[in-house]
Amino acid sequence: QVQLVESGGGLAQAGASLRLSCIASGPTANNYPTAWFRQTPEKEREFVAAVSWVGDSTRYADSVKGRFTISKDYDKNTLFLEMNSLKPDDTAVYYCAAFSSGNYDDYRVPLVVASRYKYWGQGTRVTVSS
Repeated sequence: QVQLVESGGGLAQAGASLRLSCIASGPTANNYPTAWFRQTPEKEREFVAAVSWVGDSTRYADSVKGRFTISKDYDKNTLFLEMNSLKPDDTAVYYCAAFSSGNYDDYRVPLVVASRYKYWGQGTRVTVSS
């Protein structure tokens, strides 16, 4: 069973930066984390950013484009989310996710749909004050 553990959340003022990390353990071969989602009590879990497992293609939600950067270090089984120019609307619990697929094409593109992901971390809370 793949386990994902997020860290790096906390309290930040508007305009500040935070860096989230997601470390994978267990049978991570072909199951590395590749996406970040976030959720608030008022909203369903929403896509934030994803990176392709093969290569470095990325996709971002319009709300974070230009402010957030997703990156990976698979030598360390780690996924990152650099968050700059934070806004109060970024307040949420952030989750990293990993998928498993028998289709090689799924590893070549960033997957942006939550239902495609099989493994989820416990989340790290980000609170941005105005």
